[in-house]
Amino acid sequence: MDRTMFLSLALASLLVGVVSAGDWNILNQLKGLGSSSSQNSVVSSGIKTNLKQYCESWRTNVEVHNIRKFDVVPQECVSHVEDYMTSSQYKDDVERAVDEVILQLGSMCCSKTKCDGMDAWIFDVDDTLLSTIPYHKKNGFFGGEKLNSTKFEEWIQKRKAPSVPHMKKLYREIRERGIKIFLISSRKEYLRSATVDNLIEAGYYGWSNLILRGLEDEQKEVKQYKSEKRTWLMNLGYRVWGVMGDQWSSFEGCPLPKRTFKLPNSIYYVA
Repeated sequence: MDRTMFLSLALASLLVGVVSAGDWNILNQLKGLGSSSSQNSVVSSGIKTNLKQYCESWRTNVEVHNIRKFDVVPQECVSHVEDYMTSSQYKDDVERAVDEVILQLGSMCCSKTKCDGMDAWIFDVDDTLLSTIPYHKKNGFFGGEKLNSTKFEEWIQKRKAPSVPHMKKLYREIRERGIKIFLISSRKEYLRSATVDNLIEAGYYGWSNLILRGLEDEQKEVKQYKSEKRTWLMNLGYRVWGVMGDQWSSFEGCPLPKRTFKLPNSIYYVA
């Protein structure tokens, strides 16, 4: 009996060890976890994985908000992020998110003939309505370096950002249903003229309000700033049916909208 019990415990310990060996952390931020990398593979906690799988796992964990507050994309994953953000898969993922919003709109009680003018939808601007991918293509960053705010704002003033794929379709669908559209962006107030011109040029118009960051907002975290603007809208009596953005900071904090829809973006993290 004792010998049988000993063998059972030994086997259980071995199986636990095997499971634990699979618990590797993709950014190696946990104490005691080391890694080494080569051109095609990464070794972490004794497990070798293909570099493409490693980077796709990193990107996925960013999207589901397991990885937060990163300053830059891991250097070995920059090209992978670029490949995804410029791929047909990215466009398909955006289209699927748009389809889900349209399904949600179908379940709303508001229609163009019944709306009382107090139904609202919130969009972010950068990488939600307007794409910054051309900026990253030109500068070769794609998250490999911290965003240079001065250079980025100079690019914004050129008014050349194209629309994010499939988003004009959704924007028009919401507007035609009689739902008021509010744009809440972390762009600074002095960029208002450039932002308005670029939005119209890209095919967006008819919004109820474009809210940008004033001097009093620039020291706040984005999630606090956007939460305060949602509070302001709801205090005016608006029913916010949904918020769509590419950063989790567009949704965090109270009050919560009825639904949130996130677009993929693992180039940068905005808190």
